[in-house]
Amino acid sequence: MKTLLLLRHAKSSWSHGVASDHDRPLNGRGERAAPLMGRLIRHHELVPDIVVSSTARRAHRTADLVADACGYEKEIRATGDLYHASTAEWLSVVSELPDDVDRALLVGHNPGIEEMILLLGGEHHRMSTAALAQLVLPIENWFDVTLIPRADLVDLWMPRDVEAEGMA
Repeated sequence: MKTLLLLRHAKSSWSHGVASDHDRPLNGRGERAAPLMGRLIRHHELVPDIVVSSTARRAHRTADLVADACGYEKEIRATGDLYHASTAEWLSVVSELPDDVDRALLVGHNPGIEEMILLLGGEHHRMSTAALAQLVLPIENWFDVTLIPRADLVDLWMPRDVEAEGMA
């Protein structure tokens, strides 16, 4: 069994005069939500064995803040393959994870994350910024994700719900 954590990047901003979508920073709300989700990961004992992030500034910053807050101490892997990725690109990234990794956190963008949850979990869920999904896959090797196994969507957390529960 493998656990896949899918995290949409936190809320970003256009207000800093950034010319490209790829270079958008997090806004204040995003800077607060990302560590909140990291604390949630730590609280539920879901600290990943690996973190892989889109190279987009907002996604990588989200990954950094989450990693710090949950206690992840390894290097965050960045890949352009998760920047506005199709489902096939998401599956490719997941299938290339090392097999000694049991729990992986991938940080990226919509609509790819929502499409992955639908593909693997069989349910459509709206993923707000900084939303986190926990999927458990009945596979022993990450490459087997390409067979599209039915995953168990264990939980889905939205930052506003986490704040309401007092995790802030």
